Amino acid sequence: MRRTIAIRTALSALLVLGVWAGAGLVPTSSAAAVRGSSGPEPSAKLVGALRHDLGLSRSEAEERLRQESAAMRLEPKARRAAGKAFGGSWFDAGTGRLVVGVTDGRAATAVRATGAAARIVAHSARELDAVQAAIDERAERKAAPRGVSSWHVDARAGSVVVNVVRGAERDAAVRAFVEDAKREGPVTVRAAAGKAPSTFAAGTVGGDPYYTGNVRCSIGFSVHGGFVTAGHCGQPGASVRGWDGSGIGNFQGSSFPGNDYAWVSVGQGWWTVPVVLGWGTVPDRLVRGSAEAPVGASICRSGSTTHWHCGTVLAKNETVNYSQGAVHQMTKTSVCAEPGDSGGSFISGDQAQGVTSGGWGNCGSGGETWYQPVNEILAVYGLRLHTA
Repeated sequence: MRRTIAIRTALSALLVLGVWAGAGLVPTSSAAAVRGSSGPEPSAKLVGALRHDLGLSRSEAEERLRQESAAMRLEPKARRAAGKAFGGSWFDAGTGRLVVGVTDGRAATAVRATGAAARIVAHSARELDAVQAAIDERAERKAAPRGVSSWHVDARAGSVVVNVVRGAERDAAVRAFVEDAKREGPVTVRAAAGKAPSTFAAGTVGGDPYYTGNVRCSIGFSVHGGFVTAGHCGQPGASVRGWDGSGIGNFQGSSFPGNDYAWVSVGQGWWTVPVVLGWGTVPDRLVRGSAEAPVGASICRSGSTTHWHCGTVLAKNETVNYSQGAVHQMTKTSVCAEPGDSGGSFISGDQAQGVTSGGWGNCGSGGETWYQPVNEILAVYGLRLHTA
């Protein structure tokens, strides 16, 4: 779908071309306290997007959005109640409740008092995080084989899950990596996609959000003084042009691999607003904060290539093994994406979640996509999210 020049001109002034939108996670500003917002009732078009991508009825989609909003607001309180026994949390779509893993019964009682469900687990989040950190260190010393797509802590499984590209399970290097990982602690191996993950940058195509050199990417979220996006889209100092070819600003900071985030300063007649494009599928979304949605929640995105799509949060704090090197602390989703969507925004309701990094598959046959959580980007660069 291509927009008219008149619409493009108006939207370029809003500086939100190519942003992703959805129904899920995210923080507010670099140092500000995370805050939730129930926001207005979900629009008919947003409900329609979830019905299309998640196969829900109208009433199911409306109820799920309300349940996920409540879970988002409850999670920080339930985490504090669990204390050192905290073993991770997730949204259970079957019951519509936030579930918190805990390692002892006393913590379970405290968690239930907050209104969340509790489940006894064998390992705390701190223990599993330590296992993942050890695997990360091994991968830093010796790059993981391409047959290993990613690894993350899975609270529901009570282990660190290592995802192996389907068909590569018997590869000697993959087997050696998995055996080394298992020596660090509880590890589960899963067959992942039929392809290794890759970033979603693309060559220059006319009429798209922003360009640096011959690369096209998507704007993420407006911050005061600029916007955040993916690090693989440009290096510090690189100039950025808008959809119409006019100069926007320059990359002020960028990190990739290891991380996949960057921020671009804005000037030369451009300014920022707290808006994410709905591309006509849903109304454009106002950004009011960055409260984080739990694993299992629905989430949507908006990108300059494939526009608006929805899915669910599959995992957090996952290490993704790109050909350029590993990227840490990523969130994995079932949302599809394609080249050119890189850097675009994931949003849940009116809460920003993160910027698109990469994945596998496409929006014809499906796939998975990772994003870098926005709160980390704000904290690293000392930025403040532009909110409505």
